[in-house]
Amino acid sequence: MHYTADAPAVWDPAFAATDDSLLSSDQCVIRGEHFFVRGLIEIPVLGSDEVFSWGVWVSLSRANFSRAADLWDTPGREAEEPYFGWLTTELLVYPATTLNLKTHVHTRPVGQRPLIELEPTDHPLAVEQRNGITLDRVREIAEASRA
Repeated sequence: MHYTADAPAVWDPAFAATDDSLLSSDQCVIRGEHFFVRGLIEIPVLGSDEVFSWGVWVSLSRANFSRAADLWDTPGREAEEPYFGWLTTELLVYPATTLNLKTHVHTRPVGQRPLIELEPTDHPLAVEQRNGITLDRVREIAEASRA
């Protein structure tokens, strides 16, 4: 019920050898100029209490990334206003690119990844987040993700 991307689409393994780039399980910085956090796009599974989630990366402004990093281990951080970001994970199971979809990053309690809310557009991923998906669609995603 969960699939995740290891790094933002723009990450190159060569960046790991530089002093101004970092890739951890939750945060990424590229050349000291581009900032990303990992979060979850949660999609309700219709007819159940289950939630399907995509582990994705979202770019943030330097100021928002710094604020999120400063509060990373601070209890109560979930009271923060959402941060604007751009989706930087390509989910190939969708017919249209998922890169650069507008998002809001909702900080959650310490120990939980942020919730990524897509702008309510007609993109299939945004529609699925709003309306939910069937268990058959979850199976379809699982099969496509293995290919």
